[in-house]
Amino acid sequence: MRRSTPQLAGTALVLAVGLVLTGCSSKDDSGDTTSPTGGSSSAAASGDLSIQPLVQIDNKGAEVPAADSSNAADPAGDGSAKCDPTTIAMAGALTGANAALGINILNGAKLAVDAHNAANKDCQVTIKQFDTEGDPQKATQVAPQIAGDKSIIGLLGPAFSGETKAVGPVFQQAGLLSLTASATNPDLTKNGWTNFFRGLANDAVQGPSVAAYMVNTLNFKKVCVVQDDSDYGVGLAEQITAGLGSAADSACAAKVKTGDKDFSATVQIVKGESPDAVFYAGYYAEGAPFASQLKEGGVTAAFVSADGTNDPEFVKQAGSAAKGAYLSCPCGPAPEKFAADYQAKFSVASGVYSVEAYDLATIMLKGIDSGVKDRAGMVDFVKNYDGDGLARHYKWDANGELASALIWIYQVK
Repeated sequence: MRRSTPQLAGTALVLAVGLVLTGCSSKDDSGDTTSPTGGSSSAAASGDLSIQPLVQIDNKGAEVPAADSSNAADPAGDGSAKCDPTTIAMAGALTGANAALGINILNGAKLAVDAHNAANKDCQVTIKQFDTEGDPQKATQVAPQIAGDKSIIGLLGPAFSGETKAVGPVFQQAGLLSLTASATNPDLTKNGWTNFFRGLANDAVQGPSVAAYMVNTLNFKKVCVVQDDSDYGVGLAEQITAGLGSAADSACAAKVKTGDKDFSATVQIVKGESPDAVFYAGYYAEGAPFASQLKEGGVTAAFVSADGTNDPEFVKQAGSAAKGAYLSCPCGPAPEKFAADYQAKFSVASGVYSVEAYDLATIMLKGIDSGVKDRAGMVDFVKNYDGDGLARHYKWDANGELASALIWIYQVK
């Protein structure tokens, strides 16, 4: 998951048949408040079509083995934790056109918190949820509520890049941990914030990695890069275009706006260049109708996008036009047990960023179990954390970026 309009491997990658993973990222600034149609469901979205993992790649687009999650931290711990009632929070889009991405994160965190509380009767943790709609302006109204609630000692979020950029200074001033499972705009860790940590690869990793995969593995010679106007879309398109080099066709590079539903002009530009692929940097709310209109317009190029589109809602809304689409994500497939536990609890399959949210919530819970009682202690705990999760190993550098993070490629089949 990432977004300004709204703006993110383990092992045991034995996915349940038909499991669909939704894709981040750091969505960013859409203020659309229409109700999402699919929540966080990752089940097959259009007939038998679903988003299925293909391969994890490095920055050269080459396959990399999935990480071993056998030593992943368990939110339940050893069941002996003692603490006063403690509160953490989650902030992101829980309503609106891209709400599925935020709900994926909230559910992943809830799974961790519930497991912790069930095992530790003497240390009960509450997770408060705050809906930003993925909109930077709405986030600026919500952020002071979070920062002003002194009971909250750690925040999972914001979810999208645009909203994170807008409210980052509020949380920095409040000394409140801002631990994002999905905001991927590279510039977020260049603001000097000492409380902000990113739990997945940023787009400076995703862009070049995916571009290399498109050129070196998929052998695309000509690619049209189309971007929306969110912080996520703008930053991702820049990285993809640079990574593609001469394969990026400037003649069909195009810009659309979040909220757009008619892409006929862009379709004609793309069709006129006859590319091998179209890369869309944006979210599924616009990505789905765009993919549909490309197909209806006679464009036969492969459709490629990233975590902002990597959601079952893309498949559901795009229908048959989604078939064959390649979707990347800094997030990995859900390990088998996690997927089963998530399905049992929420009656939907886990989605993009669900595993990351679980891991990051678990890290905060480990901090609480170790004796962390306030905001400063939580920031310090995460700053010095070094341990395995279901998705990857978590250890951060001085800027709040992971020391090591990779990208997954998925395809709609």
